[in-house]
Amino acid sequence: MDNKTDPSRKPAKPAPKSRDERLKAALKANLQRRKAQARARTTSDESDDGKDE
Repeated sequence: MDNKTDPSRKPAKPAPKSRDERLKAALKANLQRRKAQARARTTSDESDDGKDE
């Protein structure tokens, strides 16, 4: 019943070894997320242009 100790379950990615590597990975993920949000905003803004008039 306790899945936490199941040896067959492995993490999706190996954890970065150092603090710098963890920070680098976090910054990269944050940048990708922000770029995706900006792209979504620009596409929604472009589709709304004709509706205001």
